[in-house]
Amino acid sequence: MSGSILQTRYILGAQHVKASSSLQPTIPLITAHPRPNLPAYQPPETGFISSLPRTWIPYAELMRLDKPAGTYYLFFPCLFSTLLAASYTAAAPLLVLTTSLCFFSGALIMRGAGCTINDLWDRDLDPHVARTRLRPIARGAVTPFKALTFTGFQLLAGLGVLLQFPASCLFYGIPSLLLVATYPLAKRVTHYPQFVLGLTFSWGAIMGFPALGVDLLVDAAALKATAALYASCVSWTVLYDMIYAHMDIRDDAKVGIKSIALRHEKETKAVLSGLAVVQIGLLAAAGAAVGASPVFFIGSCGSAAATLGLMIWKVRLKEVGNCWWWFRNGALFTGGGIASGMFAEYLLNPRPQGRELEEKTIIAESSS
Repeated sequence: MSGSILQTRYILGAQHVKASSSLQPTIPLITAHPRPNLPAYQPPETGFISSLPRTWIPYAELMRLDKPAGTYYLFFPCLFSTLLAASYTAAAPLLVLTTSLCFFSGALIMRGAGCTINDLWDRDLDPHVARTRLRPIARGAVTPFKALTFTGFQLLAGLGVLLQFPASCLFYGIPSLLLVATYPLAKRVTHYPQFVLGLTFSWGAIMGFPALGVDLLVDAAALKATAALYASCVSWTVLYDMIYAHMDIRDDAKVGIKSIALRHEKETKAVLSGLAVVQIGLLAAAGAAVGASPVFFIGSCGSAAATLGLMIWKVRLKEVGNCWWWFRNGALFTGGGIASGMFAEYLLNPRPQGRELEEKTIIAESSS
């Protein structure tokens, strides 16, 4: 996930890096390091993108279609807010399904756009990093101009998805583009780029209620639930990306890259535990704001506590492969558990506002 903590290593020797275009800012030099000697690029022979035409593969790699965990993490806040709003309004199942599918399409497209923007920012740096040297722009398979054009098409496609929602969603959705475009800068200036990533990846938590026709500026309960859910998802993002950051902790220390994992290396599991408590507490606050039943608190909050507790206990932070396994599967364990609890709440306990809306509809129809 390019928007994640695959922090760019600045290893270009003793000279200052000069931007080759307006897309690449001037970046302070950090410790020099020899360029890795890696084998030549080999097209994928397995997986989804291996079946694509060869000319499409670099663009699929720009979107990270071969690494879907990032898309899941971007989608889950959208799904959480949709399901919570569905229970609150007693929305029709077909509307909930189509809304969720639109959100997934948007997550896939916008995650791809964010990855492409990230690679554009880092195009002069990625060739000097072992992990990123073979990315499409870095290896010359896609020129910066073509990548910029591709980004434009992705953003237009994302706008097309956004237009499928009520008009008010434009008001709530467009500001997220600023975060998508500027996140790659955060890892250059702060030890806590995960927080900026959280603000970006959690934006979907704001969108569910407006997507189902609830005006957040009028409905105080929905606004409180949305604010708590968004903050909960930000905490979750910082948590899982802190684990991801441990995959690069040794290289980051050598070249002087700022990292939350380096900043809190000795107390990582304590920090992770604190973030988990905050996430679950805010998730519970979101449910309380809309009058959720025990089904929500046991299903969503309980599963989050169980899966996060297991991950924090079992993850071996000094092993790159183990950190990657928990990062990749944590999306399904925790995200899937929270969503399942919310779905059960929707099926079994629609909110009083939903019943009131149904009663008003029946009265209006009978009087007509």
